[in-house]
Amino acid sequence: MSRLANLHLRTKFNLIMSLLLISLLIAAAYLSYRKQQALVLKFAADNARNFARQIIETRDYMSGVVGDEAERNYDLVPQVVASRVAKRITSGTPYYVRQVSLRYRNPENSPDGYEASRLKEFNQLGAKESSSLETIGGRLTFRYMQPMVAVESCLACHGEYDSAPAFVRARFPRGHYSYGYRSGEVIGAVSVSIPMAELYRQIGTNLRQDLLYRVGIFLIIIMVMGWILRRSIIGPVKELAESITRVTRTGSFHERLLPRGNDEIGTLIKSFNEMMVELEQRNLQSSEADARYRSLMEMAGSAVVTCLQDGRIIIANQRAADLFGLPRKSVLGRNIFEFISGEGSGKELFAASMVDGKLRPDVESTMGTVRGFRGRTTRVELSIALSESEQQLLFTVILREHPRG
Repeated sequence: MSRLANLHLRTKFNLIMSLLLISLLIAAAYLSYRKQQALVLKFAADNARNFARQIIETRDYMSGVVGDEAERNYDLVPQVVASRVAKRITSGTPYYVRQVSLRYRNPENSPDGYEASRLKEFNQLGAKESSSLETIGGRLTFRYMQPMVAVESCLACHGEYDSAPAFVRARFPRGHYSYGYRSGEVIGAVSVSIPMAELYRQIGTNLRQDLLYRVGIFLIIIMVMGWILRRSIIGPVKELAESITRVTRTGSFHERLLPRGNDEIGTLIKSFNEMMVELEQRNLQSSEADARYRSLMEMAGSAVVTCLQDGRIIIANQRAADLFGLPRKSVLGRNIFEFISGEGSGKELFAASMVDGKLRPDVESTMGTVRGFRGRTTRVELSIALSESEQQLLFTVILREHPRG
């Protein structure tokens, strides 16, 4: 926290906005990925459903229109036609489509474990379709199955053995499990498999494009927000801080800032300008009072100095400078007790004149001797007045030269 507190306001703003941008991008990427994944699965399911529907419609159509032609041309058998149609419509796609059955005639139509399980569910539960993500050979694959229901035209070959065409009876003898179906019974299913790698590759492409688009939008928004914040908040605050620094460094209260509306920043700038006016007036009044004070000190017939509590002289009139035997500028900063000896020669002089931080009302003048810089000694009567300036106690000492007795 200390490092963050020491950063400039502009740097803090840029850091916060950068973290916000990164957080938004991560959240957007996650949500976009989930959305794209859901769309891909829906796309896969819709296409698999359409493929299965076409295969089933082709098989049902061929079963209804093909008569004894299949005996002379095996390529007109409905199952064969449907299989070849499936290969043609899925050519050039990642889709793998085939017909499967628990009571198959073609060994190529024997179901795998997943397909066998779904076929049993179709028979027992009457489900209309089934889909899921499965791992096959270490690859994630979308699996879809749609049941095929036996209709009257199917029973010509899959009903009773005695009513089946001669070429079917020749290939599949009596008692073969592919006979004995009833109308409405699940005779098999169309199974569709889609490797997800291809679909996820498309997700990656779409995700990159979506992220680039979002990054562009976020950057524009952040740049606009940054410009507005810098112009309306950071800029005025920085200008105010620089003005306060200049006032502190120079002690000049002439600084003024341009008004900026009636919001919080505008109110702050207005308060700063009002404070500068007030301080300028007080400084002027203080300067005028100081000038009057110095003028009165010069008009006084006695030596007058103003000291801090430790005795350091901060103001002295010319009579005091003459008394101490130094130029007035050389007197300033020296300790008054360098020049005074006698009863009032110690710092206890100031302490004895105070009670509870105030000048005692019964303090009497004290006699002392002033030894000037050139060795001249003068007997003086010391009187003390106490005042306070900027939370400091100031002692004004009047040194009246005592006539020699």
